[in-house]
Amino acid sequence: MAAYILRRLLLIIPTLIGIMLVNFTLTQFVPGGPIEQVIAKVQGEGDALRNISGGGDAPQNTEYAGARGIPPELLDQLEVQMGFARTICDANHQGEPSLKSPDCHKEKIGAARRFLIMLGNYVRFDFGTSFFRSISVIDLVVEKMPVSITLGLWSTLIAYVISIPLGIRKAVRAGSAFDTWTSGVIIIGYAIPAFLFAVLLMVLFAGGSYWQIFPLRGLTSDNFANLSLWGKATDYLWHITLPVIATSISSFATLTLLTKNSFLDEINKQYVMTARAKGLAERKVLYGHVFRNAMLIVIAGFPAMFLGVFFGSSILIETIFSLDGLGRLGFEAAVQRDYPVIFGTLYVFGMLGLIVGILSDLMYVLVDPRIDFERRAG
Repeated sequence: MAAYILRRLLLIIPTLIGIMLVNFTLTQFVPGGPIEQVIAKVQGEGDALRNISGGGDAPQNTEYAGARGIPPELLDQLEVQMGFARTICDANHQGEPSLKSPDCHKEKIGAARRFLIMLGNYVRFDFGTSFFRSISVIDLVVEKMPVSITLGLWSTLIAYVISIPLGIRKAVRAGSAFDTWTSGVIIIGYAIPAFLFAVLLMVLFAGGSYWQIFPLRGLTSDNFANLSLWGKATDYLWHITLPVIATSISSFATLTLLTKNSFLDEINKQYVMTARAKGLAERKVLYGHVFRNAMLIVIAGFPAMFLGVFFGSSILIETIFSLDGLGRLGFEAAVQRDYPVIFGTLYVFGMLGLIVGILSDLMYVLVDPRIDFERRAG
């Protein structure tokens, strides 16, 4: 198993490079880069440059349509700040490189070189600084992380706690009235878009047209810091109830049906019939023999499911409940062409996704020690 894990870890490197290369290449063809965004803001807002920060290595062609009226010196400075060019000075230049010096000039940096510079920085976990927020990408992600962890972790746990017992019950009573009406509820829940369900919850329970039970916005109350430990816990749970329910509705339906079908498949196998023929109690057959085999795919998929909910934070859910998480961060970064944020988060999330794939394999082995990935790979 150790050799298998080592091979999987080594495969992370070329896979991650491939992911970054594909996305880096695609951005070369996307119109309206970060400098065009700045130009548009400058032409419409006189103080837009206050939000510009240096740093970052990002791809984009530099043909700036609509830049008439913008001083060439400003465009040169923006290119250097955003990593599309660098300042080269003569040997006799004294002091820091500056485009204002007659001994210095701008030199464009090609896309291939920018990509290599970016990878070199990312290996050191140096993701640069956001073009438009004056904050490092790491600090920005850490700032938004609590919302995404809240939605991802609680939604996944709730889905598992409810779906596994319900799926087992549906499998045991397959074809009964209970199985029929619960399947109808599950299908309806799966069919309703999460954002529409969030609006329904807000109208019913957040002071819309009926009851004011839960708060409408934020992750905590304004006086959260002054509350006791118990008060902080209840305040936190009070705020996350509606967004977590809205987020978990689709995963709950999928996991329930997966559990049911997995149990039905195992219940009809020969070893179950043999166990029943030997006189074992139904509960012993179900939880002593069927459970481990049936739950293999369900339990082993926990890391991947959590990662999917965690990184797939819904921009609509976050907007409806005024939550500032990774979903909104990714959307705003894409709209603004904030490449340090886009590529920095893509690198981290891609690496975590590959690691979670390895963890899923380990979960398979933990649930069923008979599985040997190393022998299969050989």
